[in-house]
Amino acid sequence: MPRVKRGTVRRAKRKKLLGLAKGYFANKSKLYRSAKESVDTALKYAFVGRRLPELLRGAGLTDIGVEAKADIYPPGHSRRSIRLDLVRSMRPRILERGIASEQELDELDRAAQRHLDDPRTLVLPHLLFLAWGRKPAREGGTAAAPLTRE
Repeated sequence: MPRVKRGTVRRAKRKKLLGLAKGYFANKSKLYRSAKESVDTALKYAFVGRRLPELLRGAGLTDIGVEAKADIYPPGHSRRSIRLDLVRSMRPRILERGIASEQELDELDRAAQRHLDDPRTLVLPHLLFLAWGRKPAREGGTAAAPLTRE
């Protein structure tokens, strides 16, 4: 019996992956193999900050510590509305492609602006992780000899 190469599961899987690769440059968003490599690489590093202690432990370090830092844009900060400004700059393209109507965009813009104007709204630009560890002492308790040039 011949192998089915046009199955719905395969097509759905390809469509999902190409959807994840949308916006990638050149062939990385159009060709399946290139898109798969790009998406796999992006997903691999998506949560590397959260996995950093585990990676350091795997490298053989001890006494591992981690600190997470989250900056907050306070009310009145110029970068607080950066995502809203991005959508505003893309407005002509959104209207051209029929993703949303003029009225819907106006309504969403007002709602987003009201939300950002609320002082109780926190805007987090990014999450930073600082991690450290200690290289275990050599067996016998002696330190490694210093490097010298001859």
